[in-house]
Amino acid sequence: MTIDALAGVYPWVKALHLISVIAWMAGMFYLPRLYVYHTPAPAGSDRSEMLKVMERRLLRAIINPAMAATWLLGLCLVLTPGVIDWSAGWWHTKLLSVLLMSGLHGHLAAARKSFERDERKHSERYWRFANEVPTVLMVVIVIMVIVRPF
Repeated sequence: MTIDALAGVYPWVKALHLISVIAWMAGMFYLPRLYVYHTPAPAGSDRSEMLKVMERRLLRAIINPAMAATWLLGLCLVLTPGVIDWSAGWWHTKLLSVLLMSGLHGHLAAARKSFERDERKHSERYWRFANEVPTVLMVVIVIMVIVRPF
């Protein structure tokens, strides 16, 4: 199913989609790094309380709205006539990568609630590793969209 009316606004939708992706990724790169710093901070300390505020604001003001916009605009793009060759394989990999990024987003949001309760469910090492996952997924997504290798 495509929506013919979207063809006329395609460049605007594409630009806004890219802007929202950049905002989402900026937050996805930064939030796990905050968790790296938050994990060793003593519960109730000034540092811990400051990080709670930073994490909450980052998630609510930037990451959540940017992800919602990314998904909405991305759906508009795929519903634009002629944008997707549904027989090509690249978009399956891209979609899987975006779903994994969204799952990581959910994991990071749940972790923020744990930190808010002064719970430390994961180590600094875990969060350092988690900090690399958005980069790997972003590389796959960009290659799928730009190169379309299959």
